[in-house]
Amino acid sequence: MEQIRYELYKKIANRNPAEKSMLATVIEGPHIGEKIYFSGETAVCALPEDGFLAKKGKVLLQAAQNGRVEADGEQIFCEQIGNPPVMVICGGGHVSVPIIQLAKMTGFQVIVLEDRRQFADNAQKAGADHVICDAFADGMAQIKGTLDTYVVIVTRGHRYDTICLKAAMQKPHAYIGMMGSRRRTELVKQQLAEDGIKQDLLDQIHTPIGLPIGAQTPEEIAVSVLAEIIEEKHKHTGQAATTLFDEQILSYIIEEKYAGIKKVLSTIVSKKGSAPREIGTKMLVLDNGKTIGTIGGGYAENEIIKASLSMMQEKMIQEKERCTLMRVDMTGREAEDAGMVCGGTIEVYLEMLS
Repeated sequence: MEQIRYELYKKIANRNPAEKSMLATVIEGPHIGEKIYFSGETAVCALPEDGFLAKKGKVLLQAAQNGRVEADGEQIFCEQIGNPPVMVICGGGHVSVPIIQLAKMTGFQVIVLEDRRQFADNAQKAGADHVICDAFADGMAQIKGTLDTYVVIVTRGHRYDTICLKAAMQKPHAYIGMMGSRRRTELVKQQLAEDGIKQDLLDQIHTPIGLPIGAQTPEEIAVSVLAEIIEEKHKHTGQAATTLFDEQILSYIIEEKYAGIKKVLSTIVSKKGSAPREIGTKMLVLDNGKTIGTIGGGYAENEIIKASLSMMQEKMIQEKERCTLMRVDMTGREAEDAGMVCGGTIEVYLEMLS
């Protein structure tokens, strides 16, 4: 069973970023602990291979966002697995610098395309993770794109806008926005329409880019751009649309050098009130008390760590005893004494790994 579990998490680590991925876990019921992982609409790994979840593929695939699904009286947590958000900024001019800085502050990996060395250097100094100093067409050819890629086009001319926009629309993406006057952006769209790009795709472009807050300075424009992108990220749901598997957490689960270390993976599967972290947030607790990731700190996290260490100290016999569903109430007196001001409750699924 442990080998199948290892293979399942390995497939998650090596998933195709351009395809939708979903992990389903029975968190309550007779089959607690069972898992199945989908890449696209294909079940690529089930734990166990012929178990309860292996027969529920169609029901599970209907889950469009992170949350619970009930099947035959059992509670199943479905999580859409996303990729770290990447912002591709085409152009390294004076507006790009504050966009880079705000994007880094809000959790994006930032790639900048710029064909002028001086401006490419400025983007690097501003904190971009990767700068491609090359012709825009050649730079865009190096961008693979994922369903979590956000493209911001702020070049110095509509000729370059057209090159970047046409290339971006042919790659997986979550968002494309283009800066410029209405006349300039309409010229670009017209050129792309003449090149055969369908109108429904052109209508999805955010232009003029940014929320209409009357922004004038480069810094204000950056705020409007990031605000629009953040709104777009969360527009369709009040909770995190996808789960992000921290690379360090995955490495502790699948790398052989950590195989002898007991560990418990905790995942927030539901929340009420103003709990600090979203559904799908994960934390790994090692048998020496070390943690990787966080579910929000404070009282709730301390309770989860204590429960995780207790699980690892017990002698587990049956597979179903390797996991449990735990409720943490942050509205009570103990939470108040610990300084928690969130006033919410969370349910956390604990899964022991070795």
